[in-house]
Amino acid sequence: MLPYEIEPEALAALRQDTRATPFTVIDVREPWEVEVAALHGSVNVPMGDIPSRAHSEFDPDQRIIAVCHHGVRSLNVAVWLRNQGFEQAQSLAGGIDAWSSRVDPAVSRY
Repeated sequence: MLPYEIEPEALAALRQDTRATPFTVIDVREPWEVEVAALHGSVNVPMGDIPSRAHSEFDPDQRIIAVCHHGVRSLNVAVWLRNQGFEQAQSLAGGIDAWSSRVDPAVSRY
C-alpha cells in the first residue's frame, strides 16, 4: 500500500513519468485559494464537497493525490478517501506551499 503522503519531489517525478499509471490530483482548497496558487492540471474540489462528489467523480481504483495549502486538509481527505475504499489516496506533504518552495517557485506562496 502507498504511504499516506507523497513528497513534492516524488510528485514532480511522477508527473513527468510518461509510463506512470494514470492518477488524479485534487486540490481540496477553497476556490479563492486556487486563484492565488494552483498546481497545473489539478481538479478543484473543496474539502467540504469531497463526501458528496468523490464517488461520482473519481475512480476508487485510481491513484488520487490531494493537495491543500500546508498538507493538513489534504491528509484528512486522503484518510477519509481511504476509509471509503480509495486505497491509493495520498496527500501532498507540505501542500502547495512545499511544492512552491521545493519544486516550482513560479507557484505563488501565500
